[in-house]
Amino acid sequence: MAKPIATRIPSWLLTEHLSHGESTVKRRSLPVAAALAATAALLLTACGSEDDNSSDNDKIAGADQGESASASPSASASENVERPDMTLPDDVTETFEGWKTGDATKDAILADAGRAQTAVTYAVTKGDPNSAALSFYQTGTALPGSQDWVKTIVDSGSTFSGAVRYYSPNLDVFDKKSAGLSYCSDESKAFNKDRKTQKVDKTPATKDSYVLYSTRLEKNEKGVWQTIKLVSERGNETCTP
Repeated sequence: MAKPIATRIPSWLLTEHLSHGESTVKRRSLPVAAALAATAALLLTACGSEDDNSSDNDKIAGADQGESASASPSASASENVERPDMTLPDDVTETFEGWKTGDATKDAILADAGRAQTAVTYAVTKGDPNSAALSFYQTGTALPGSQDWVKTIVDSGSTFSGAVRYYSPNLDVFDKKSAGLSYCSDESKAFNKDRKTQKVDKTPATKDSYVLYSTRLEKNEKGVWQTIKLVSERGNETCTP
């Protein structure tokens, strides 16, 4: 059975890194890439402090099956902003479940959080670590982490194929310009694909196919909610079936 490319470091200062001993990129969904190179403090508090411990992340329950979308969620906020194209290949899909609340502010935050994930997927499929979509939806420590990870995937000769499901969003709006969001992803149907041969490496799903994300977002002058910090925990029990 293939091993995940990232290894978990047991510290609240979550840092996940590439295992350079592997000669090829092992199965994992590439939208997760943004989380794996980022190091940040606890994100789901108004000040981003480490003082609170990881209990905020444990609020996530099972998947909300109430609604889904086959692309990044939409929201009415900042509709006049010219956004970068992020059309994914036909063999790559993303589904966002429970990503609409009916509250305009919350839906705008969730929409841009989803787009920040899609931006990483798009950058990988385009083979471009410096994709404009990444810097549009990410900044702070999240952006260089995403760029480094995309470069690692591209340099390995791999791209992405399959489907990723994002679910159980838990949003905390701190004020008019900052928020914290945790959510899960299901990568059990996501695989690496050789960029040259187009061969898909379909390996069995494990508990590490499920990921808990914690992010902090801030609203910029254009009205876009940018992800500024992003960390992940692979195999977290709150996200596994």
